[in-house]
Amino acid sequence: MIIMTGHGDVPLAVRAMKAGAVDFLEKPFDGEFMLDTVRRALALSAQTRDQAALAQLAASRVAALTPREKEVLGHLVAGHSNKIIAYELAISPRTVEIHRGHLMEKMQARSLSSVIQMALVAGVEPSARRR
Repeated sequence: MIIMTGHGDVPLAVRAMKAGAVDFLEKPFDGEFMLDTVRRALALSAQTRDQAALAQLAASRVAALTPREKEVLGHLVAGHSNKIIAYELAISPRTVEIHRGHLMEKMQARSLSSVIQMALVAGVEPSARRR
């Protein structure tokens, strides 16, 4: 959204920017400046669409996980080691490794950092230690 006005004031500009305006132009303005503003708005729109698509993809991958895999993921996001996760979930460290491998496969991730990044984009909350 680009706001153009002949009678702008600071409170109006602030409200427009808070509502998501890319720019607030007061007449008269240069045509080249307007084109630059439109280009910036289009680039921002494309970036927002890309981020929304990534968030939707990450959310769909997290949704494909079993409840236990989601628990393990929450602990991974919190930075817990396999041993801590095993203790918290009352399972063996080997079982944690298996769940971790399954969730990495389902999320199509090659590294722990990419799993965590996807989880954060999808809105996964870190699990707190209970014991």
